[in-house]
Amino acid sequence: MKLLQAAQLIAGWRRPAHRPVSFTLGRGEILALAGPNGAGKSTLLAVLAGSGARVFSGDIFRAPNLRIGFQTQYLPPVAGVPLSGAELLALTGASPEGLPEPLAVCARRRLDKLSGGQRQYLALWAILQAPADLLLLDEPGNHLDKAGLASLPSVLRARAAQGAGIVLVSHDAELARACCDCLLSMEACND
Repeated sequence: MKLLQAAQLIAGWRRPAHRPVSFTLGRGEILALAGPNGAGKSTLLAVLAGSGARVFSGDIFRAPNLRIGFQTQYLPPVAGVPLSGAELLALTGASPEGLPEPLAVCARRRLDKLSGGQRQYLALWAILQAPADLLLLDEPGNHLDKAGLASLPSVLRARAAQGAGIVLVSHDAELARACCDCLLSMEACND
């Protein structure tokens, strides 16, 4: 089943950020967006998520009633917020089932007591386990330790096997090769 399709899509904020892109993503598929910094990869994710970026031309099709999980590169500040990792999971509708041991420890602690890498891994788990049909992941490997990064391809593949479509941005070519079905190279709009 087709979840998402872009046809000659150009997105941006104040002006176009990238050259036209076209792709189709179905359930269980993982698409990687590749390209240099400034090529519009994160902007494309934002427009696909409907989170502020603008469509300059082209079309986007989203399956009816599509539930989207969107992970950005930026973690919001949590200083002084008395929210535990388990409460974060509950708020996102993510299942704690199968939580890797390092994250199980994090789930019992307050978010403002975790390292940046621990918060990133927990936030990524929350997005991956939330009830969503389409997952948009912007540099999901950022700030993960060696063990977290090593387990990421199998976690992504397992989520895709459950029927989710995944679009991810990654500068990590090894991660893209290990888990993606298709690679879309993007180029910046130099107009």
